[in-house]
Amino acid sequence: MAAVTARPNVLFITLDQFRADSLSCAGHSLVRTPNLDALAAEGVRFARHYSQAAPCAPGRAALYTGTYQMNNRVVANGTPLDDRFDNVARAARRAGYEPALFGYTDQGVDPRTVERDDPQLWNWEGVLPGFDCLLNLDERYEPWMQWLRSTGYTGTDPDEALATENERPASQSISTFMTDRMIDWIGAQSQPWFLHASYLRPHPPFSAAGEYSTMYDPLDCPAPLPILEHRHPLYDAFLAQPIVAAPAQRSDVAAVQAQYFGMISEVDAQLGRLFAVVRDASQWDDTIVVVTSDHGEQLGDQGLLQKLGFFESSYHVINIISDPHSRTTAGSVVDEFTENVDILPTLCELMEVPVPAQCDGFPLTPFLRGEVPPVAWRTAATYEWDWRYLSIPYGDHDGPWNRQLERQHLTVRRSADHAYVQFGDGSWRGFDLGADQTWQTEVSDPAVGLAHAQAMLVWRSAHTDRTLTGMLLRDGGIGRWPAATERVAKISSPS
Repeated sequence: MAAVTARPNVLFITLDQFRADSLSCAGHSLVRTPNLDALAAEGVRFARHYSQAAPCAPGRAALYTGTYQMNNRVVANGTPLDDRFDNVARAARRAGYEPALFGYTDQGVDPRTVERDDPQLWNWEGVLPGFDCLLNLDERYEPWMQWLRSTGYTGTDPDEALATENERPASQSISTFMTDRMIDWIGAQSQPWFLHASYLRPHPPFSAAGEYSTMYDPLDCPAPLPILEHRHPLYDAFLAQPIVAAPAQRSDVAAVQAQYFGMISEVDAQLGRLFAVVRDASQWDDTIVVVTSDHGEQLGDQGLLQKLGFFESSYHVINIISDPHSRTTAGSVVDEFTENVDILPTLCELMEVPVPAQCDGFPLTPFLRGEVPPVAWRTAATYEWDWRYLSIPYGDHDGPWNRQLERQHLTVRRSADHAYVQFGDGSWRGFDLGADQTWQTEVSDPAVGLAHAQAMLVWRSAHTDRTLTGMLLRDGGIGRWPAATERVAKISSPS
């Protein structure tokens, strides 16, 4: 085994819309993911890992900044990310890296940091501050489209190009294209590197590339979770929207599933190529690998597609971490609740830079080392969904004083046995998941709901923004409470 360098490489991978259960090593009955399975065998798989928000921009804001939506306030695709927030790329720069991005980060620029005519204000799929974007694959996919046309493809619509990936060989897929460029980049590096590989797939459209489109028979796909009998009005609204309502026919849902699983196996194969290049360069034992997702996918569960609402299919996501310093825990599975807000603190500790005070999550490094976590670990995962983006472009609002848009929000507390859903209008629902994993059984005991409501209030109290609240201005300096002698900065005397 090669010696571990003082500063390892970091390969930070996001697989867009990847459900936690869609891994063969997680026991899926059909889909095969040999390369992710092999990574889990060398590292640690976090089986109860949750994203904190949906859709893409809110989910990634929480992932990149380590903060809950209630603090970062990115509530929609297009909500600007406040530039005051630290993030994973800025932390990597403090650690001495020049962090490279291949793909996209879906983070809108803070409009206060640019001129009014800046083109970034016209595109919500901006690049997270701190990254060197070496291959920009936002939803226009222009670099891929240019290359695809050079192979003889005559189309000009990027959405159509994605939707017809099944008609072309996998060697021409967007995932192959990105992997090829990353392989070339890794081969040119002479110093420790930080690479964010942000893959689109298995994000819709549901069209797997080439042979992967026929890899799974729809007849073999598992049945999705059923539609709830007793429904909240918001859920009924979901079912009435063609864009998120699953097809009525089981065969049509199975066809969607088969393409989704094919996309997963294809991106798994691309990761295998990427991992092989790192191994062949004798860098595998010097490389930290993190694989997660921005959010999940309903995939027909509860009669829905895409990512939205309060069901955990939209938030329960993959998380595998391989740390070359901690092979003694290889192959272990963590059943504690972990969250995407834990990723930034974890990477900070692995890169040996301080964890930002803004972080709502906790480092996962104790689990990687087989140690007992230094704090009482969480007993539930929490995620949020805000649907004001469905209203902002339309109609008149009397706000901000009546907080009408703030009521278009929900928070879920997912414990071992229950899911408690608190809606912004004051209503709530509770589900007994210990008795029924299909979300069909509602909590009948008001005391159970009260206990979760109280726990959610405590969660909010514990995670309200504390960037400056841990300090006191004393004796002309900035002291960190309660020890004023522990100075983090010194204020100069006026001249």
